[in-house]
Amino acid sequence: MLQLVSDDVQFNEHVSILNGSYANIGISIVSNFAPLFIIQVLHANSQDVALLNALPSLFTILATWLGALWLSHTMSKKWFCIRATAVARMFYGLLAITPFFIHGSLLPFVIVVLIAVMNIPQSFSGLSWTSLIGDLIPENRRALFFGKRNQTITIVGMLATVIPGLILQHFSPTYLPPYQWFFFLALIFSGLEVYYLILHREQMVVDQNTSTGLRIKRRIGYLKHHPYRRFLIGSIIFNLGWQMAWPLFNIYQIQMAGATALWISAFTVAAQMTQIATFHLWGRWSERKGNTWTLALACFGMALTPIATILSKNLIYLTGVNLFSGIFVAGVQLLFFNHLLEVAPKGERTSYIAHYNMMIAVVGFIAPEFGVWLLHVLHMNLAMSISAFVRLASVALFFFVAKQTQNQKKTSIFPS
Repeated sequence: MLQLVSDDVQFNEHVSILNGSYANIGISIVSNFAPLFIIQVLHANSQDVALLNALPSLFTILATWLGALWLSHTMSKKWFCIRATAVARMFYGLLAITPFFIHGSLLPFVIVVLIAVMNIPQSFSGLSWTSLIGDLIPENRRALFFGKRNQTITIVGMLATVIPGLILQHFSPTYLPPYQWFFFLALIFSGLEVYYLILHREQMVVDQNTSTGLRIKRRIGYLKHHPYRRFLIGSIIFNLGWQMAWPLFNIYQIQMAGATALWISAFTVAAQMTQIATFHLWGRWSERKGNTWTLALACFGMALTPIATILSKNLIYLTGVNLFSGIFVAGVQLLFFNHLLEVAPKGERTSYIAHYNMMIAVVGFIAPEFGVWLLHVLHMNLAMSISAFVRLASVALFFFVAKQTQNQKKTSIFPS
């Protein structure tokens, strides 16, 4: 790919931050309050909650390879991303109007299905955006840029969580219309998200390595690329332990601890405050120690969260747990993304990203159902403990890989 001039790079960084900020308003509203909406307002059961986490991953699996195939035949990743993002955001409006047409016990299931189907265009959008931004932002600027971008959009997301939480607190917990208003508001802000996505400056080139024959070969050949294979295995183990606890956290916080919309906002804000404060630190640590060492540390912190959560149902204490976990969530978000761009060969980046997204989506479909199954056959405490143990297994793997890489570097410097 041709190297972008400095002015284009700086402009793309600027509009990308604005694009991400407006995107995160809608994403924060929907992702933070959809579980509360489904559980508390629509009276969903635990199986619906599990499907809320699992079904989107199923549709992501179905969409990823289709998106990669489609993207490989387009001249512009940017316009592919624009169209996919616009379609995905229209679902915010569908979430708002569906209760006017569907009622009773079917409504929570339909809302869950809408959120799941939304992941088809969202998968197209995410795949194309990741590939696009990898082209637009040079490797030597990524750590600094993504640290700054993540800080900014997290601040915006925090405000988009606090304000709705405070407003919802003035209504009955089972009152439907306020949630519909906020879903419509998310739709409005998504218009600005798309506008700033349009402003990105892209140099359109045809990827010479994306023929159908090469893609079919790569389906077998991905795992032959050693750095990617090690990263993928560690990611799968970590995401299994991470995502199996997602419905458990929702059930524990809302049903067992009695968290309201205001407390859900407090949990999110607490986590986001420490994310904002530590994004740049994770970037610095990764530059000093390397991505793998630093990623192992972030995963270790995340492994402590399930155990810390089940120690108490006190809502103030749970806010503190989220404050603590936000430190490591920042590292996981930044380092997994940077690591993926690092281990994916530049000429085949889109293909590798598609493969990675599909594999993680498979885990994302299985893990929540597995977590809820453990909750039913065991107990919340045991299910959370298993989640922590699986996360620790990924920590051990990443530490081993980091140590092995360090030894290889020493051997290459001091050959025998």
